Amino acid sequence: MQVPFTDLKSQNNVIREEALSTIADIIDNSSFILGKAVTDFETAFAKAHEVKHCIAVSSGTDANHLALWAHGIKAGDEVIMPANTFIATAWGATLCGAKPVFADCHEKSYNIDPEKIEEKITENTKAIVAVHLYGQTAELDLLREIAEKKNILLIEDAAQSHIALYKGKKAGGLSSAASFSFYPGKNLGAFGEGGAVTTNDDELARKIKMLRDHGSDKKYYHKYHGHNYRMEGIQGAVLGLKLKHLEAWTEKRRAAAAKYTEVLIGTERIILPEEMEYGKHVYHLYVIRIKNRDKLQKFLFENGISTGLHYPVPLHLQECFKNLGYCKNDFPNSETLANECLSLPMFPDISDEQINYVCDKIKHFLKG
Repeated sequence: MQVPFTDLKSQNNVIREEALSTIADIIDNSSFILGKAVTDFETAFAKAHEVKHCIAVSSGTDANHLALWAHGIKAGDEVIMPANTFIATAWGATLCGAKPVFADCHEKSYNIDPEKIEEKITENTKAIVAVHLYGQTAELDLLREIAEKKNILLIEDAAQSHIALYKGKKAGGLSSAASFSFYPGKNLGAFGEGGAVTTNDDELARKIKMLRDHGSDKKYYHKYHGHNYRMEGIQGAVLGLKLKHLEAWTEKRRAAAAKYTEVLIGTERIILPEEMEYGKHVYHLYVIRIKNRDKLQKFLFENGISTGLHYPVPLHLQECFKNLGYCKNDFPNSETLANECLSLPMFPDISDEQINYVCDKIKHFLKG
């Protein structure tokens, strides 16, 4: 049996005819940049996340940048973030000229550990970025308490956590601003690159809209130094169609995760993901831990099963951040996760048969 890591074809087939018709309309109207399809998507996405504003942009990385840039983060500032996340989180700070400051993750949620943050705060600290990793929200109340106490910003990186819940409230509206990614493999994915920033702040939303469009809200008149971070009309149209299915697709992911846990629970030498009691995990990824991870990954590949590594090198050990002076063993939980994590196949239409096959092969490997 072949089990792909993800399967975009089955998902895209659901909206294929509607998407082709909508894309044809965009071609006919030549509405290629922003336009009605994008604004309609922004309205629907904001509503789905119970937030006032959604500003659609050209990628999740651009959203990370804008979420900090619009707040005035600049050279000389420091931004605290987890060591275990995709590097685009850090680009949000570096693109502003700011310094990323890393903190270790919680051993169970894998998100930034609130207890590891205050020791990182200096007079230059201007923000904390809470990454909702793998589809599970960070512990936002504790992070907000620290941010308010130290008078610094709290920003969400929700790239992997569309419609995830924290204490019954949607990710994306629980901080000053939040960034989302619509990379094709995300729970809500475009037909290419895409991203968004959400916020409840009217003035901040206005500024982000201007920054994404050359610092302008009127053609040829530029209030800010801006950039071209506009979303394409086709991506807005596709995302608008897919958004209608996001709740159902999310429940399928949760059911698949429950199935994995049901079959694998109690299996020796494996640590399964744990859903924190404060939230609702949306399982962008189902990540297990095992000490001989590379051997298991090779064995699964040889048996037709594709897996992923998220992420094999924590940010503090990336060569591009060598100048920051971090060393091995600085963040033990993040480094353990990097060495042991293995992301199993996960997509809405994965079958019980496929999950059972993956789990059987894992158990067979462990008997060897």
